[in-house]
Amino acid sequence: MQLSLHSAPAHHAIVELAGRVPKLDVVTQNVMGAALVAAASPLVQRRSARYRTAVFRRAMMANDDSCNELLLDSQLCFALHSTSLAMTKVYKPLLQAVGLTYPQYLAMLVLWERDGLTVGELSRRLLTDPGSVTPLLKRLEGEGLIARRRSTVDERVVELHLTDAGRALRQQAEGFPQCILTASGMSGEALSSLRDQLVALRKQLQTVV
Repeated sequence: MQLSLHSAPAHHAIVELAGRVPKLDVVTQNVMGAALVAAASPLVQRRSARYRTAVFRRAMMANDDSCNELLLDSQLCFALHSTSLAMTKVYKPLLQAVGLTYPQYLAMLVLWERDGLTVGELSRRLLTDPGSVTPLLKRLEGEGLIARRRSTVDERVVELHLTDAGRALRQQAEGFPQCILTASGMSGEALSSLRDQLVALRKQLQTVV
């Protein structure tokens, strides 16, 4: 049977022959070397081509995955941010009806929950710093909804107390949660579950910042 120099058996045969005659003269070694290259090259080239193709495909798939990960709609942060903006827009007409902005509404929620808090306690409940809530509190005081008083225990501490108008405003806001539920198109249980997941996410993120 004739053995082609371009076959894998020919490659192995030449390698074996070269191993059996290690003391060949330089010319013979060159001739056998050329034959070895000639026999091996087509096989190596085919394997190399298949390898390059596989690597290219893997790189393209990885690139696609990388690109998908950077799509705007793939970002959790944007989903949270855009949803927050949409939620604020839903609240806007409700709050305009009672003369509050959204940040003011959040402050009033805290005081309706517990009257007489200090500025520091309120800011911690709102996850912000005291300096940022001071202008907001001044406006609420100017509108007659709260009163700021120095603590009788420590004059450096400012306490926040609801006025009669501030307490009365709570009744006007009692329908807001139902309005939000209706606007969401979700069940009360689903919204509660979503809220709990978001709170858990917030707490986790707070451990790394």
